[in-house]
Amino acid sequence: MAAWLVARGHEVRVVTAPPYYPDWAVGAGYSARTWKRERWQGVDVWRCPLWVPTRPGGVKRLLHLASFALGSFPVMLRQIIWRPDVVWVVEPALFCAPVALVVARLNGAKAWLHVQDFEVDAAFDLGLLRGKFLRGVVAGAERWLMRCFDVVSTISQRMHQRLLDKGVAPAQAVLSPNWVDVLAITPGGHGLPLQAGTTTLAAEMPGLENSFRVQLGIAPDAVVALYSGNMGGKQGLELLADVAKLCLAQAGRAQAAIVFVFCGNGAGRVDLMQRCAGLPNVHFLELQPIERLNELLAMADVHLLPQRADAADLVMPSKLTGMLASGRPVLATAHPGTELAFVVQGCGVVVPPEDPSAMALAMQALAADSRLRTQLGAAGRAYALAHMDREAVLQRFESDLMALASRN
Repeated sequence: MAAWLVARGHEVRVVTAPPYYPDWAVGAGYSARTWKRERWQGVDVWRCPLWVPTRPGGVKRLLHLASFALGSFPVMLRQIIWRPDVVWVVEPALFCAPVALVVARLNGAKAWLHVQDFEVDAAFDLGLLRGKFLRGVVAGAERWLMRCFDVVSTISQRMHQRLLDKGVAPAQAVLSPNWVDVLAITPGGHGLPLQAGTTTLAAEMPGLENSFRVQLGIAPDAVVALYSGNMGGKQGLELLADVAKLCLAQAGRAQAAIVFVFCGNGAGRVDLMQRCAGLPNVHFLELQPIERLNELLAMADVHLLPQRADAADLVMPSKLTGMLASGRPVLATAHPGTELAFVVQGCGVVVPPEDPSAMALAMQALAADSRLRTQLGAAGRAYALAHMDREAVLQRFESDLMALASRN
């Protein structure tokens, strides 16, 4: 997003941490103890120190987030000299919102809070934090803080309604969905790599064998069920191990061999690997570089999107955009009536959360029906083109930014 804005002629500074996610380990060439300034695709990036726990959770996660708010505080204050037109901050982490608001007000700039996850609600609903009194205090502070911003945006209709329920005025609440580069992520898996601002068209290259299938020794006629993304607590990944076991146990009755590929890193990876130990129908891949994302997604015949029941409408999985753009059906876990169920039901299959038998049956049905997979995948691609196209979403975002900056 920042690179796209720079390519459009805007000046953008990003105050962020050194890269550490989802491995929870600071990347090579960076430090968690010092500040660093660098130039990335025309963006002026300021990296600030923070504490990175090896096993995050509960109080440790709170201290982790608070450490970044503290480490970034002097850098944020320094931006007052630069005099930005808009200060844009993303939640998580809400700890950073007060400083962003103060900098905007001292500078005469507009303040924009973008809610990617409702981290306060999620922390209590997922059991990371506990206590009725504590929740009341924190939720009250969150509502007050949100109402102080000129604009508060979020990524789905249900999350937008939650903003209104928290007291954000309708004129301040904006829908700003996740986007995907539909030219770089294509059904053929061979979209041309793009740079921000270019108009090169993607092209499919039929006849090229998927290198991930070759690397893992997956038979050409096997059906690949792929989970690619963060392996954390909100996903309920233990479900996938149970589904893989059920599909393996019933392999003799299935019309096609089903192979599960789990790609990514995070706090839950080790546990998932232990649960899948000894399963011949399961493969693991490390987090892949962005240059290989298109081919990775194209390896799938079905994308897996597990979500814990208590995370419904608190988050909208950002990985869904790439899944839909890849032209493959999605098998998701969600309750009826949730935003995730609404989006996926037209381009995939939705089963109840935390029900491995239902998910395994749905996976077997998709594996046995290639025509249905093609139809659902095409519908997902059409949805991505209509609602998630990077250029369309970011042009609307730019328009909203310009309007906000010019407001008296």
